[in-house]
Amino acid sequence: MSEDFYCEEVLSDRTPVQKVMETENVLAYHHTRPFYPVHIVAIPKKHISSLITLDYGDNDLLIELMDIVKKVASGVVSEYGACRVITNLGNYQDSKHLHFHVVYGQPINGAE
Repeated sequence: MSEDFYCEEVLSDRTPVQKVMETENVLAYHHTRPFYPVHIVAIPKKHISSLITLDYGDNDLLIELMDIVKKVASGVVSEYGACRVITNLGNYQDSKHLHFHVVYGQPINGAE
C-alpha cells in the first residue's frame, strides 16, 4: 500500500469510490475495503498527514471536515441507532492522510 492512498488513488480518481457526501474541500465515501458493515471515510481534499500535523491555517478546512463527519455520523445514527467516529495516528495510521472513519456494527472477519 502507498503512503497516501487518498491522494494517490481516491482523489486522483484512479480508484473509483461510492460518494456519500462531497464539498469543494471534503469527500466522504464508502470504504473501498470495509472493515465494518457500515464503513464511511471522510477526507480533506488537501493533503494533511494526520490530525496532529494540522496547522492553524487549516482551521476552516477542519471545521468543514468535521461538519461532513457530523452529517454522515448523524445519518448513520438515524438509520442504525449508533456509530463510531475513528481516526488513527502513528503506526495505527495505514494511509498518511488525515481521515475519519464513520462505522457501525461489529468488525468484519476479525478486523479491528
